Amino acid sequence: MDVSFVSAVKKITGDSGLLLGKDVSERKAGIWIEEPIAAQAIIRPKDTKEVSEILTLCNKNKLPVVPHGGLTGLSQAAITKSNEIVISTERMTKIENIDSIGRTLTAQSGVKLQTIQEAAESENMYFPLDLGARGSCTIGGNASTNAGGNKVIRYGMTRDLVLGLEAVLADGTIISSMNSMIKNNTGYDLKQLFIGSEGTLGIITRVVLRLQEKPLSQCTALLAADSFDKVKKILKHLDSGLAGNLTAFEVMWNEFYTLVTTPPALSNPPIQQNYPYYILVEYSGFNQAVDTQHFNGLLDAALKKNMIVEAVIAQNEKDRSGLWGIRDDVEQQFQYGPIKIFDISLPINSMEAYIEEVRANLKKHWKNFHCTVFGHVADCNLHIITAVGSGEKKAIKLMEECVYEPLRAIKGSVSAEHGIGLEKKSYLNISKTEEEIKLMKKLKKSLDPNNILNPGKVFD
Repeated sequence: MDVSFVSAVKKITGDSGLLLGKDVSERKAGIWIEEPIAAQAIIRPKDTKEVSEILTLCNKNKLPVVPHGGLTGLSQAAITKSNEIVISTERMTKIENIDSIGRTLTAQSGVKLQTIQEAAESENMYFPLDLGARGSCTIGGNASTNAGGNKVIRYGMTRDLVLGLEAVLADGTIISSMNSMIKNNTGYDLKQLFIGSEGTLGIITRVVLRLQEKPLSQCTALLAADSFDKVKKILKHLDSGLAGNLTAFEVMWNEFYTLVTTPPALSNPPIQQNYPYYILVEYSGFNQAVDTQHFNGLLDAALKKNMIVEAVIAQNEKDRSGLWGIRDDVEQQFQYGPIKIFDISLPINSMEAYIEEVRANLKKHWKNFHCTVFGHVADCNLHIITAVGSGEKKAIKLMEECVYEPLRAIKGSVSAEHGIGLEKKSYLNISKTEEEIKLMKKLKKSLDPNNILNPGKVFD
């Protein structure tokens, strides 16, 4: 690396803000990636000003930059090349303000999601974004990928929880749109340019998050259904019965449920393993006694109407954590050997036929395969994990075609919540029109004419 560039970076960040050599290559490129980071350097700014100065320097030298947060993404948006520079937000970890009256929390982008949740909790408030990587992922990464998680049906995606943000453009320009109001209808909502853009238009450095009042009750149950038609009826029955306040509706197909409730998995099956569908439902309310009675009444009515064939209701927090532990034990999939993880979205009414088509497609190529399905069905999101005994590129390509191509006819999405990154960019045209992609490229060219921000991600 050029000595003058190293010297200039150290003047901005101090010696500890720059990592070189083994300090770079001894780090892994992601939580499920064994390969080391390949980059010229990792730069670790402490604030927006330092990010601005670093990007000004990189843009002047036309050095490509890849932003790094918690490295928990699943679409290869943080993968680097040996000629690139990493800008890591790992030292940008300040929670600047919590306003319990305005119901906001202001933080730097490197703060971990779980830290955000706990800080809100300490003020008797609630930040509802939640996903399995909460202890590792950062709020800036959540915003740049528009993360979803378990409670989208009630609280929305990250996009719905960010009131304002600060971001730095490729040339070092600071866009400070730190709005803290729910209503602000003054022209273009510039924060939306950066939310979900995977670091290709700017690097998010600070956020203003929308908090909620803390729920006073939790009602959780695991249900079994004998048809997907009944799964849909249960969703309608519970969501309408709870006046649109259903918090989570997670569906596990039989193969997934059996896998995560059979040794060496961590959980025993609270419901026998011979039903086609298992549904984890949760409602957060205002009074535990009142809400429990109402919630249980809705389940009882569903049983009497033969929507549900069996149910287990959590009696305490230990039970609740145990039921969620079943749903979250995704790593059991590695028992199958090399796996391919998919994150797709499609209309609920198309799901049953779509999964049948995916399985039929896989069967055309492999006599023996695994296809486990689970996900946030209520918000149209399914996670599909396939295993065919091979992790070679040819096998991966065939699996991708089996899963992605059926989405074209039903106007589904190749990414519900994980983003595009490198992994899905060749399939972007399934979910975006030619005109949309052209406009996306025009925005990229306008804001990053030298193409230094996460180049090659989302599209070429």
